[in-house]
Amino acid sequence: MAKKTIGKVFLSEDDQYLFGQGTHYEIYKKLGAHLSCEDGEEGTFFAVWAPNARDVHVVGSFNNWNETQYPMVKLGDGGIWSLFIPGVGEGELYKYLITAYDGRKLYKADPFANYAELRPGTASRITNLEGFDWKDEKWLEKRDTQDVYKKPMAIYECHIGSFMKHPDGTEDGFYNYREFADRMVEYLKEMKYTHVELMGIAEHPFDGSWGYQVTGYYAPTSRYGTPKDFMYMVNQFHKAGIGVILDWVPAHFAVDGHGLGTFDGRCIFEHPDPRLGEHPDWGTKIFNYGKSEVKNFLIANVLFWIREFHIDGIRVDAVASMLYLDYGKQDGQWVANKYGGKENLEAIEFFKHMNSVVRGAYPGFVTIAEESTAWPNVTGNNGNEGLGFTFKWNMGWMHDFCEYMKLDPIYRKGNHYAMTFAMSYNESEKYILPLSHDEVVHLKCSMVNKMPGYTIDKYANLRAGYTYMFGHCGKKLLFMGQDFGQEREWSEARELDWFLLGNPINKGLHDYVKELLKIYNKYPALYEFDHSWEGFEWMNADDQDNSVYSFVRKSSTKRNRLLFVINMTPVKREAYRVPVPVLKKYRLLLNSDEERFGGFGNPVKEEISAEKVPFHNQKYSIEVDLPPYAACVFLF
Repeated sequence: MAKKTIGKVFLSEDDQYLFGQGTHYEIYKKLGAHLSCEDGEEGTFFAVWAPNARDVHVVGSFNNWNETQYPMVKLGDGGIWSLFIPGVGEGELYKYLITAYDGRKLYKADPFANYAELRPGTASRITNLEGFDWKDEKWLEKRDTQDVYKKPMAIYECHIGSFMKHPDGTEDGFYNYREFADRMVEYLKEMKYTHVELMGIAEHPFDGSWGYQVTGYYAPTSRYGTPKDFMYMVNQFHKAGIGVILDWVPAHFAVDGHGLGTFDGRCIFEHPDPRLGEHPDWGTKIFNYGKSEVKNFLIANVLFWIREFHIDGIRVDAVASMLYLDYGKQDGQWVANKYGGKENLEAIEFFKHMNSVVRGAYPGFVTIAEESTAWPNVTGNNGNEGLGFTFKWNMGWMHDFCEYMKLDPIYRKGNHYAMTFAMSYNESEKYILPLSHDEVVHLKCSMVNKMPGYTIDKYANLRAGYTYMFGHCGKKLLFMGQDFGQEREWSEARELDWFLLGNPINKGLHDYVKELLKIYNKYPALYEFDHSWEGFEWMNADDQDNSVYSFVRKSSTKRNRLLFVINMTPVKREAYRVPVPVLKKYRLLLNSDEERFGGFGNPVKEEISAEKVPFHNQKYSIEVDLPPYAACVFLF
């Protein structure tokens, strides 16, 4: 095979100008370390933004970390330094030795590095992202021509390092990206998830941060392999028809000495005022969203993951902490905006800018906000007052759902409307219903152990609860382990308790979730109209005495509609009357109480004909023998 010719990398005055304006969306091709060829000699071109530095040197494994051998040249007033070093190639470790304005020497990893030394090492590593043989053209074409709102989206949130441990006996037991891809593709296809959301991909020093305290925004973590291993993984997902979403963390960054904090001796990535530049609760730094180069760093980072790694979406972590200046702070720890309010005007503008650029260039790419307040128009159009996100996590639904499901059934009648409240504001945003990792850590209990009662009751409750979730408006997200009844809280240090699948009750839950996902993907009524009343109608939202909910999901064709009837108590409801919208036969699709799912085995009639018996605002009704703690889904 002929050797690939390496072209020259350089930074023009236009590059420097656009970066200073915050609009150089391919700046990652210029800053960082890039294989290059100058005057016929191959080597590596280095460039770094350090506007307050007195001097900058490149040090690395190629020169025994000599502090003075390779001084960089400052290109202009914008503060970018560059240097071409001949003979330095792929795989070498390096850092920037920055001499600060006051003479301090700072050893910094490259903010634009594409690969990092495996922790606890903190150096950057030279790599080449070119040359991977992508096979996902059809996937990308299809992605950018589909209406994501009209398609099913069932997301499997996953932490690679703890999904499954490698049997090779190594201390970490990590599968690399390639091995993980092969196992995960098989699992997701079997279960019929449409997307995988990966936690903690950008490089980070501390495993216990789960990847939410980042030092290397442009590098997939080396814990699981090389950047091209990561490309292989994404390619495999796409070939299998599975979308890939990454957790993305622009809200804050790690304070580790080799990272972005006081990068050149002064605060260039974070705000210099600690009231604006630090999270006191998290011990992290806050980006300065009003600074052009910082906005450029972050927006170009999203485009980098799209263009270089073919990612299909980002879930933006901790959006509320960016929107509110007083988030997690006491009086005296924050500064009001110019109007005296607590809204972060720079962060608002940043989100609008980011979503406009990214979604404008890649219409099929999804941006998802983890936003925990009632901030308006998070998914509103950029042209109005909206922030421009594709979706928002419905944290209100998640909270109400978990609090209700935890209750002893005797108290559920007093909290009945907690489960119906989310539909009252469903049209205000485009939602994803999340049961994420945050719900199964820090003594919150696993999903199954949130449920009341004996073991068999817990699993019955969870099956009923999941059915409610899949019937409710909104796209779906489950964290790994929740689909088979992981009983311990999640820990990043160990794999999921896969051995539980040897228990009939766990295997039953697993099969039940698989059946829910199959139905969800099959029937457009469950996803076509997630964000309007056109696709949802309550049959009876008010039966608090029996703690039973019934509703219908509708499709654009008005065919294959689905009736959900869910009993949230351990009491069997014989001849329970359910209002229905049409005089038809209602065919049972799913009964969560079947023994094969771990249920009690109470039968439900396979086909029920509606009667001309008006009930609860409908002209017709049916009678159902409703098992305890059971959900029934009918097709009509």
